[in-house]
Amino acid sequence: MPQFKQFPLPDTAEGLTEAEILTWHVRPGDAVKVNQVICEIETAKAAVELPCPWDGVVTELLAEVGQTVEVGSPIITIDLDPSGAAAPAAAPAPASAESNGKIGEETADGRIATLVGYGPKSGAAKRRPRKAAGQAPVAPVAQAPVVPPPAPAPTPAPAPVAAPRGGYVPLAKPPVRKLAKDLGVDLYALAGSGPGGVITREDVEQAVTPAPAAPAAVPAGARERRVPIKGVRRATAQAMVDSAFTAPHVTEFLTVDVTPMMELRARLKNAPEFRDVKLTPLAFAAKAVLLAARRTPDVNATWDEAAQEIVYKDYVHLGIAAATPRGLVVPKVRDADRMSLRELAVALDELATTARDGKTPPADMVGGTITITNVGVFGVDTGTPIINPGEVAILALGAIRDMPWVVGGQVVPRKVCQLALSFDHRVVDGQQGSRFLADVGALLADPGVAMTY
Repeated sequence: MPQFKQFPLPDTAEGLTEAEILTWHVRPGDAVKVNQVICEIETAKAAVELPCPWDGVVTELLAEVGQTVEVGSPIITIDLDPSGAAAPAAAPAPASAESNGKIGEETADGRIATLVGYGPKSGAAKRRPRKAAGQAPVAPVAQAPVVPPPAPAPTPAPAPVAAPRGGYVPLAKPPVRKLAKDLGVDLYALAGSGPGGVITREDVEQAVTPAPAAPAAVPAGARERRVPIKGVRRATAQAMVDSAFTAPHVTEFLTVDVTPMMELRARLKNAPEFRDVKLTPLAFAAKAVLLAARRTPDVNATWDEAAQEIVYKDYVHLGIAAATPRGLVVPKVRDADRMSLRELAVALDELATTARDGKTPPADMVGGTITITNVGVFGVDTGTPIINPGEVAILALGAIRDMPWVVGGQVVPRKVCQLALSFDHRVVDGQQGSRFLADVGALLADPGVAMTY
């Protein structure tokens, strides 16, 4: 016997309440296996592929593409025993014209059951059969007498030509006069543009060509595009509002000569252990943040409002703000403080690729401790970043530019970058925030300073 079971939308992330159906990979009638991907959903964190929990056959999809479904609501029905055959049913007896069919259903004789009777029988209408031989013939129909066609009407005489108006006769050639007559143009109303005032074909055609209409005003609504606020965009907006109006933000700025860091990057790219690694300035900035956080652990803490406690963490789950087609997401590099520069560079490259493809696992979107946003990739010098909810600090890394800089009393071109640090003033005091930002700047200006940490 068939065994139907419904699969409810699971909580794929910490605290997930709903998700949007992006794509179905199966349809009713398809056979499915355990762990086969049946659909893709978009949560407030990322796009997630849902695997099938059972073997069976899909019988019904309970949610449409684009529909937002609450966690726990069924989204698909699967028959776990599709091979079970039901007992054969007895063939129904032929129904008569007055059989008791259900209203709206077709009876055995092709009629539809209605509230009164069963309606007309289905099928095309048939011609009445011819009478068989020996039947009485049909009386012939009397024919009306033939009436000769009427004589053709006499051809009317041509209408007389209108007399000149005020003694004036328009000058135009016969073809132009015929064109004016066909188009209904009064030649007396035209001023000829030809030699001696002769009316030309162009004069006649311009008389019937309407003036170009003024362009119609386009309503404002026709030049607008509305997109529902949902998924990642809605979650990001709510998080930013909660953070901006909960944590008292303070932002400090620092301009740094990062020429030594860029020179070290150029040397390391030629080293054997870094030849297959995408070594970016972001990797150096991330390493500097991780080292500086050891001296100022306050930037790697959390304000627990419910417990009225500050939670200091002995690990760093580094968040990296990433722009994706679905909006801003902040995936995390777990235990980044335990990684070498090479390991960190590899992790950042993989994180960026996964985020752009929308394949970041939901577990990697939560639990961050401090974040970096690299606005420099957009050619931006700096900004005032908003702290990621649950954290107390975020660093903005600006674009690295060639700028004049004073070195040893001389103005020389150097690689210069601007840093911006926003921190929660409930946890991080001005002294602590300033020291952390100065440490990050010192490590980028002279990577050898790391030897002193």
